Amino acid sequence: MNKSALAKSAFRFVLVIGIVNLLADFTYEGGRAVVGPFLGSLGASAAVIGFVAGFGEFVGYALRSISGYFADRTHRYWPFAFAGYALNQLAVPALALVTNWQMGATLVVAERTGRAIRKPAMDAMLSHAGQSIGAGWVFGLNEALDQAGATAGPLLIAYILASHGTYRMGFAVFLIPAIVCIATVVVARLLYPRPHELELPSAELLPTTINLARPFWMYLAAGALVAAGLADFSLISFHFQKNNTIAPNVIPIFYAAAMGTSAISGLIFGRLFDKFGRSIALLAFFLSAGFAPFVFFGNATGALIGMILWGIGMGAEGSVLRALVTGVIPSAKRGTAFGLFDAGFGIAWFLGSAAMGLLYEKSIFAVAVFSVVVQLAALPIFLFAKQKS
Repeated sequence: MNKSALAKSAFRFVLVIGIVNLLADFTYEGGRAVVGPFLGSLGASAAVIGFVAGFGEFVGYALRSISGYFADRTHRYWPFAFAGYALNQLAVPALALVTNWQMGATLVVAERTGRAIRKPAMDAMLSHAGQSIGAGWVFGLNEALDQAGATAGPLLIAYILASHGTYRMGFAVFLIPAIVCIATVVVARLLYPRPHELELPSAELLPTTINLARPFWMYLAAGALVAAGLADFSLISFHFQKNNTIAPNVIPIFYAAAMGTSAISGLIFGRLFDKFGRSIALLAFFLSAGFAPFVFFGNATGALIGMILWGIGMGAEGSVLRALVTGVIPSAKRGTAFGLFDAGFGIAWFLGSAAMGLLYEKSIFAVAVFSVVVQLAALPIFLFAKQKS
């Protein structure tokens, strides 16, 4: 296959996987937008809801190091992807059937577990397309489609609730995109059974037998700092409601706005990464570091600006960070590397959000300072890692 044909095939593969992720995010982000109030309606306390959300995120990231490792060891990336998408997608509509918060909490954790199973395998397969069309474009396009679904899902559940529908009705509706998503994964497997063939053998710049190099660990450290400073939306939404910054029914719309920004910024910064290189990471995360003062001290307009900056950070994480990691790891270890990276990112996010939750009880100003300082601390590491790459 010549270079032009390979690039076209790689683009089509990324587009198909992007559609899969659009449907996936439509389902689970729509469910996540209201799962807290739903568990509360079943009798769960605020402490229980916070623990379930935090534990679900922890599991959803920590398990990626294990699933990525075994995906590399077995070279069976598609089975990991299918199993993960099935669990991730079906757990959301199943919430319509639960009768107590314990069952609901189990499904919340199951949904995050499914994402942990499939994410490193999918990132590894996507990375093979980067050699012919650019790693930034690959992950940027995927992030854009991914977050387009994440924007539409919360808007749908907000519409259902505004139309006097119930939480259960909303969860049940998500069965349709969930089934279509799983079916599209099957189609993708039939069309592209061997995604590694999208990358020419000559593109392998690093021997497959070496350990992960120093730049990878530096990017992991920088990514962990960014994650620690990006407050979880559960804390942000709690602040909005407690301080009457915006009306409760507008909170999902602000979340959708952040997801929409993530989609656009992921696409833009991914393209800029391919053109200008690693310096784009400095710009993206410098902007995202400013979200906290707007979110925690602003009025409705300021809060919206803060959510846009928060969305920029999320979009850059899904595009620029993954493109950076792709460039410093050997092909045969990409599942392992993406799994480790996601695990470190998720654990740091969990610990950072927990720290900000504790600080919130003492001083909102301290929360904002913590968020800004920790994220800005990542910038010198990005710069130094660039020099070492």
